[in-house]
Amino acid sequence: MTRHEGDPAFRVPAIKREHQVLEFIAGAPLHNEEMDKGTSKTISCAPTVLEDGFSYVDFEDGDMRNPVNFSPTRKWAITINACVFTSIVAAAVSSYTMGYSSMIKDLNCTLFQATLGFSVYTIGFALVPLVTSSFSEEFGRFPFYIVSSFMFVLTEIMIALAPNIQTVIVARAVGGCFGSTGAALVAGSIADIWLPHQRGFPMSLFALAVIASSGLGPMVAGWIEANPSLQWRWIHWIHAIVSGACYIPMIFVLTETRPTVILARIARQARKDTGDGRYRARSEIDKPCFMSMVATSCTRPLILLFTEPIVQGFSLWISFVWGVLFFLLDSVSSEFKDIYGFGVGETGSVFVTIAIGSLLGYLANIYGERLYKKHVHHKGPEARLYIACVASIFFPIGMLIFAWTARADIPWIVPMIGLTLFMTSAFILYQVVFIYLADCYGPYASSALAGQSLCRNTLATVFPLYTSRMNDLLTYKWAGTVFALIAAIMIPIPYIFFFYGSRMRKCSPVSRKILEIEVEQKNPDSEKS
Repeated sequence: MTRHEGDPAFRVPAIKREHQVLEFIAGAPLHNEEMDKGTSKTISCAPTVLEDGFSYVDFEDGDMRNPVNFSPTRKWAITINACVFTSIVAAAVSSYTMGYSSMIKDLNCTLFQATLGFSVYTIGFALVPLVTSSFSEEFGRFPFYIVSSFMFVLTEIMIALAPNIQTVIVARAVGGCFGSTGAALVAGSIADIWLPHQRGFPMSLFALAVIASSGLGPMVAGWIEANPSLQWRWIHWIHAIVSGACYIPMIFVLTETRPTVILARIARQARKDTGDGRYRARSEIDKPCFMSMVATSCTRPLILLFTEPIVQGFSLWISFVWGVLFFLLDSVSSEFKDIYGFGVGETGSVFVTIAIGSLLGYLANIYGERLYKKHVHHKGPEARLYIACVASIFFPIGMLIFAWTARADIPWIVPMIGLTLFMTSAFILYQVVFIYLADCYGPYASSALAGQSLCRNTLATVFPLYTSRMNDLLTYKWAGTVFALIAAIMIPIPYIFFFYGSRMRKCSPVSRKILEIEVEQKNPDSEKS
């Protein structure tokens, strides 16, 4: 089982705190003769280890600067603030569709142009994490949060003031690029501060923020659109106001959580305070040039996506789920309007099924977390997949119920029940994919998640572009049936990884490398004996 940094079974050599570092230096200064011998000291509570001409700086047991040792209050403050930013971004994705009618009239554009503004938003989610996720692993997550959240506010203001549809499309594309930080980095931040056996609840909260907000956003936006004095511009003004209000606490509550970045800062401070240039964090040794780092940051998620069967399988699965979700976000309003005669406010209320389904999925994942804790010792990360195996069956069932009961002679509550079952399953699958990949690829969690994010948001971009055409050709019933049949074909995916996931990881070069690093860092002196 792959463990994350900070897990007691994944301890790196301990270090003294900064004042202890200075005391050590004052009491036992290093001399050039020692450098000539090619040796150095590892500052540690354990016996001094001499290697490579550097004094390595690492966390000691219980060091409160180590993110996994943050107090529970601080951990939850960081988690909740990051999830709030994610929920605002998710609400902005779907609530945009509720303003189609007034936007088309106000900007004199076509439905396809308005839909394009919906689709391009997810392009940023597909591409930007390829850079930001890996860069955050090298340079830290905090700067990305602060800059992205501020720029996201500006893009919402830009949309609200847009004089034409072209401005809206550009602003939506840019807003998706900055908003993608919420989706790409939060899972990595959670992996930084919570140990594997603690991540289930925070990851469920993150998934709840993403999916429930996708339903709450259009639910509120529908009634804003229904008000003739507000309509589509005020949907985005409210986004700007809420996101701006959330930006202020983010500055004071969020902090750096990437352990290697924190250690590099400690090492730089030690060099500055002592004048001794030999103090280094391990991440600083043999650090590549900037351009090489850029290439690595952009290609690492792709390498994981194209070489890791686990990343490939779950990316394919969650991408289809996400594509269908965006298909429904774009078509549910028109479907209930055409079949049941709902007004824009009432169709927005239909999206409450997404919020209810997310809440039910959240409760189901609480039970899934109990199963994980019960079986993790002998099953490993695959213990996360018990609940996903069940959800994979109910996912196509919910789609079929919605597709075959959305008829004028059947009460509207019945297809809404199908939507709720669909969203419950989608929530479970979304949350399981994130936490399972985080467990399997701990130090490279953000890169693995960025790879699946590329697939997931690519389909989310494409699916809405043919929503109306597909519904016109096949009708609502048969379009939904096609997706349900594809979902049924994908049912075996979680079962394959449940039974064979551990074998796949043993054959994986990346997983073997992570395991080697764990063994080396758990036994730092073994190679020196």
